Amino acid sequence: MYERKSFPYYIFVFLAPAVIIYTIFMVYPLLNSLRMSFYTVTNNQEVFAGFDNYVKLFTNSNFAPRFFGALKNNFVFFAIHMVVQNSIALMLAALISNERRRGANFYRTVYFMPTVLSVVIIGFIWNLILNPLWGVSKSILEVVNLGFLFKPWLGLPGTALPTVALISVWQFIGIPMILFYAALIAIPEELMEAATVDGATAWGVFWRIKFPLIMPTVGIVSILTFVGNFNAFDLIYTMKGANAGPDFATDIMGTFFYRTFFGQQLQLGDVSMGSTVAAMMFLIILTGVMLYTFVWQRRVQAIEM
Repeated sequence: MYERKSFPYYIFVFLAPAVIIYTIFMVYPLLNSLRMSFYTVTNNQEVFAGFDNYVKLFTNSNFAPRFFGALKNNFVFFAIHMVVQNSIALMLAALISNERRRGANFYRTVYFMPTVLSVVIIGFIWNLILNPLWGVSKSILEVVNLGFLFKPWLGLPGTALPTVALISVWQFIGIPMILFYAALIAIPEELMEAATVDGATAWGVFWRIKFPLIMPTVGIVSILTFVGNFNAFDLIYTMKGANAGPDFATDIMGTFFYRTFFGQQLQLGDVSMGSTVAAMMFLIILTGVMLYTFVWQRRVQAIEM
């Protein structure tokens, strides 16, 4: 007779392949990288070094300046995304979620379109646009009488990182916009109608009703921004190379890890130190996720109660 299988059996059958693949390509490399951060390789032999690699990363003159510089730049990179990207994304989501606004579907598509483009294409195009010799950015500024603002933004240490960050904001603004949009359209219309009847303005409805109700989404967008920015690498590598010039002005944890692990130009790759940098990236991201889980979520839950 046919034996009927239990529900957990089917769950195991369907999830087992995905779990196995995820373990092989994600979990194992992560754990092995953490393990390697406690070893050094001498004559092709792994030797346990304890926390020596971490001490070297924090104190050695070849690693410490680049590590702390990359860490500082990464926080600046993240802050620009948090303030500029997420604020504009929330504003755009509020505009296109208005049912009375014509062409909302068109604008939603246009705003999201850069997100699906290749990072290589984005980096190449913006390098051409901002090139001080044959780029069009100077001509565009001169048309609106702002030519005096033109600078080789990607070539100056003080402006290179904000410029690349704003390009990243332009490309990925569609993701938080869609998340905010989904949260806004899920709010019952009756709440807004009741507030309008009571005399609330559109601005008051948004800040007193809509914004408090989408606070969980604000937290999710914030932590996704944090994780994404501390994993960032591709755009800076495409536009400024592994050395993250000029003079490491655009260097972040991802590019610092790449140079340390794989080597670059005259710098030889060091598997142990690269694994140590990767472990520090993991710990930073883990700290941010834990703060979100135990601080932000509890605060939101307290407000809802």
